Amino acid sequence: MVRVVDVKPREGFQIWLRFNDGTMGSVVLNDLADRGVFKIWADRRVFESVRVTDAGAVEWPGDVDLCADALYLRLTGKHPEDLFPALRTVRSDA
Repeated sequence: MVRVVDVKPREGFQIWLRFNDGTMGSVVLNDLADRGVFKIWADRRVFESVRVTDAGAVEWPGDVDLCADALYLRLTGKHPEDLFPALRTVRSDA
């Protein structure tokens, strides 16, 4: 299970992340800005108050959060099946 261990806000709607497996990099979140609960990011101070939760997720004030798994997939370009092998379909010749 991947967990975020460090997060830093960057220019625009971008965050830099470091995961417990050593993976690091920036994730662009422009597609979420100004939508639903993420409208709070219109106040730059809110976006910059990003932090890591005890569970290893990324959180902003108001209980707005993103799970580590989703961020890891965005950053690495991997597929859910890469993180969770049980999601791979089992072939059955019935």
